[in-house]
Amino acid sequence: MKHGKKYNESLKAYTQSNFYDAKEAVDICVKTAKASFDETVELHVRLGVDSRHADQQVRGALVLPHGTGKNVKILAICKGENEKLAKEAGADFIGAEEMAQKIQSENWMDFDVLITTPDMMGVVGRLGKILGPRGLMPNPKAGTVTTDIAKAIKEAKAGKIEYRLDKTNIIHCPIGKASFGADKLFENFDALMTAIVRAKPESSKGQYIKSCVISSTMGPGIKINPSKLESI
Repeated sequence: MKHGKKYNESLKAYTQSNFYDAKEAVDICVKTAKASFDETVELHVRLGVDSRHADQQVRGALVLPHGTGKNVKILAICKGENEKLAKEAGADFIGAEEMAQKIQSENWMDFDVLITTPDMMGVVGRLGKILGPRGLMPNPKAGTVTTDIAKAIKEAKAGKIEYRLDKTNIIHCPIGKASFGADKLFENFDALMTAIVRAKPESSKGQYIKSCVISSTMGPGIKINPSKLESI
C-alpha cells in the first residue's frame, strides 16, 4: 500500500515494531497528526474474550473528561413532558412516531445519537434493522434508553461515548482531537481504559488485553504495551 509524504514522515518519528508506554504513545500520536484538518484520535483495543458468548460481552458508556471535540447531533424520540425537557437539554431533533417514520421512509440519518424513553421503545424497536448496523440503536446499558432524558442528552453533548466489542473482539473508540494536546488526550485515554478494564467479564480467562493501538485519522498506529494496562 502506498502512503503519502506526510504519513511516511510520521513513520520516522518512532519505531513501528516497538511497544510504548501509554503517555509516550499519546505524545507520538499527537506529533504524527500532520493533516490539514483537526484529526480525531482513536483507540483500538483487542480483548481476550469471545463476543459470541453472552457472558463475555464488554460494553458500556462513559463521559470523557475532555469530551470528544465533536459537535454531536442528538435525536430525541419522546412524548409529552419529555419533549420539553429534551428541548431544554439541547436535543437537535425531537419527535415521536413522525421521526421514526422519517427514518423508515426517507432513510434519514442526520444525527449521531438517538436517545429515547422506555415507553417509546415499541416505536424505536421497529427501526432495529436500520439503526443496528450503524450502531445507532439505543440501549439501556449505554444510557440511551432512559427515564431521565435531559441528563442523557447533556451527557451526550458533553462527550459521552459508548464502547463495545465488534465481531473480531476489538473495541474502537474516539478519545478526542489532536488539537487537545497530549495531556488531555491521555486523561481521556486513561478514563476509557479504566472503564474497559473494570468491565472485564468474570468468565474471561488468561490475558484480557491482547493489544492496544492508538492512531489519528490520517496517521500511523502506535502500539501500546498491553501488559501495563490491565493494572490501570
